Amino acid sequence: MLNLGLLVMRLIFGLSFARHGTEKLFGWFGGYGIKGTAGYFESIGVKPGVPMVILAGLGELLGGLFLAAGILLPVAAVLIVGSMLVAIAKATGKNGFAITAGGYEYNLAIIAVAIGILLTGPGAYVLF
Repeated sequence: MLNLGLLVMRLIFGLSFARHGTEKLFGWFGGYGIKGTAGYFESIGVKPGVPMVILAGLGELLGGLFLAAGILLPVAAVLIVGSMLVAIAKATGKNGFAITAGGYEYNLAIIAVAIGILLTGPGAYVLF
């Protein structure tokens, strides 16, 4: 059951995280794409917007896919944790902990899952 539990966590968190990358890079799932997200990034002090969106989007997409597949977990964890630390520093940290106030609660939960799976390993069900 442990292996199945790890698979469920990896798939839900990994694919959800990858989805955020596609919002930034391609405008999928109601996202704003590179140019739209770049405007937001610049408004919160993440400059230059376009290259930073590309980096963030690729980090989220690849980190999420690696996590979901159970491969390259150290790389996945660095990409996911790094992205969430920047989100906390630039967007949610100033609002305190509670997600209901726009805080970093969810960012911290994602960090915990990425580090937890890195430390426990992916389980038996991996891509290859």
